[in-house]
Amino acid sequence: MDQGSIARILRQVSGGEDEIQQLQKALLDYLDENTETDASLVFSRKFYVAQWFRDTTMETEKAIKSQKDEDSSEGTHHAKDVETTGQIMHRAESRKTFLRSIIKTAPSQFSTLKMNSDTVDYEDACLIVRYLASMRPFAQSFDIYLTQ
Repeated sequence: MDQGSIARILRQVSGGEDEIQQLQKALLDYLDENTETDASLVFSRKFYVAQWFRDTTMETEKAIKSQKDEDSSEGTHHAKDVETTGQIMHRAESRKTFLRSIIKTAPSQFSTLKMNSDTVDYEDACLIVRYLASMRPFAQSFDIYLTQ
C-alpha cells in the first residue's frame, strides 16, 4: 500500500472523523461525481454503504461477544476490556450515523455532500478501495488461509 498517497488523501479530505470514515467519504464523493458517466457506480455506491454498515454491525457484535466471554472466563482484565468495548461501540455508532446520513440522502442531493470532488481521481479511488479492503478481516487473515 502507498501510505504516502493515503496520507495525502486524508490531508485533502477535511473532516474530524476517523481515518476509515474519511476515506469512505472520499470514495463516495468520487462515485457520486462519476455516476453520470457510468450508471453502475450508483450500484457500487449502494453496495459499499451496505457492506460498511454490515461490517460495523459485525464489529459491534464481536465486541459484545468478546466482552461476555471475558466476563465469564476471567475478571482481572475486565476494566480494560470494558473501556475497549466502549470505544468500539462509540466508533461503531458514529460510523453508523454517518452511513445512515448517506443512505437518507437522495441522489439529487449528492452534489451538496461533496467536499472536494477534485481531490480524488481514479487512481486514488482504486487505492482507497484496496486500502479499505485490506482492513477487512478476511484480507488480514488471507496469509493464514494460504498457509493452511
